[in-house]
Amino acid sequence: MPDPAPTYWDYLKLDQLLSLQGGLEEHDGQVEPDELHFIIVHQAFELWFKLVLRELRLARDYLAAPRVAEEAIPHVVHHLGRVNEIFRLLVDQFAIMETLTPQDFLAFRDKLVPASGFQSFQMREIELVLGLEDAQRVVEGGLDPMRTLERMARQSPGGAGAWAKIDAARRETTLLDGLRRWLHRTPIQGSSPGDPGDEDAVDAFLADYLARLEGTGEVAATKLKEIPGTDAAETDRRIAAGQSQARTFLLALDRPEAERARVKRTRAGLVFVESYRRLPLLAWPRLLIDTVVELEEQLVLWRTRHARMVERVIGRRVGTGGSSGVDYLDQTARYRIFGELWTVRTLLLPRDDLPALQRPELYGFAV
Repeated sequence: MPDPAPTYWDYLKLDQLLSLQGGLEEHDGQVEPDELHFIIVHQAFELWFKLVLRELRLARDYLAAPRVAEEAIPHVVHHLGRVNEIFRLLVDQFAIMETLTPQDFLAFRDKLVPASGFQSFQMREIELVLGLEDAQRVVEGGLDPMRTLERMARQSPGGAGAWAKIDAARRETTLLDGLRRWLHRTPIQGSSPGDPGDEDAVDAFLADYLARLEGTGEVAATKLKEIPGTDAAETDRRIAAGQSQARTFLLALDRPEAERARVKRTRAGLVFVESYRRLPLLAWPRLLIDTVVELEEQLVLWRTRHARMVERVIGRRVGTGGSSGVDYLDQTARYRIFGELWTVRTLLLPRDDLPALQRPELYGFAV
């Protein structure tokens, strides 16, 4: 006899899925109604995190390829756009969590110790795949998130698999690395890496750009000094500091000399895409950059909303995992993985002040 056609519950394995909400008692009929709510909301977060990881890796694989075809960029934007929508949904999901009142939570909170969302290995995996470095992580109260996760994983029956995924993610190419590789190949004033005189073309573009940026700074300083009560010396100091920061960023003076040429070209590519974003060839690249910026913005909003939910439910209590709770969560909202994409917004010129575009025919529609 032929195999029976699959049913909805067979396809989704609902018998297994719906048997996983029993908590420590391993039977959902024995947990408090509010605890069942708590379990389901957090399991939903983790299911969405699983999909986020798949989408991030798909996008990363496109960008990290030795050559990225133009038609691949819409696929990257599509996958990252899905991640953004997921995080938008997850921000709203905190409203469901907030139907748990403080006393409702206190009825079962103690049984969670030392379990905590602090230990979500998928969130740590997402951070690694995006490109967050260990040096950027908040370490407070002697709790290093990664070391704490590793220690608890080694003590937990289900922890070995979780830590194996973290360990593997540490060795992966990150989305940030893939994005930088792609930006490095940006044609700048018609010149691409490997072309004769490419380094000179990049240097000429940056020199022209910085000169024009300095000119707009002088104009801005003059106008600011016309405001009654303005401290002229302080205004000059701020404008000069901004010019110095722009030069340091664009010429990669903040990076070791061995890395400087590559980083400089990567940042020049970023500035070029953002500056000439209306050119047909740059339409999808600039949309990709906007999508990555939105991704980080959504992640920051998620962290911020998470902190406010926790503060509403438990106030300023120490977290069940031993962290400072809300204070720790607020600090993580300061993470910026794609810092260069944010920094460049400070340095952009008005369209009328941009360097003249060289070889414009290369940036039009193919005929």
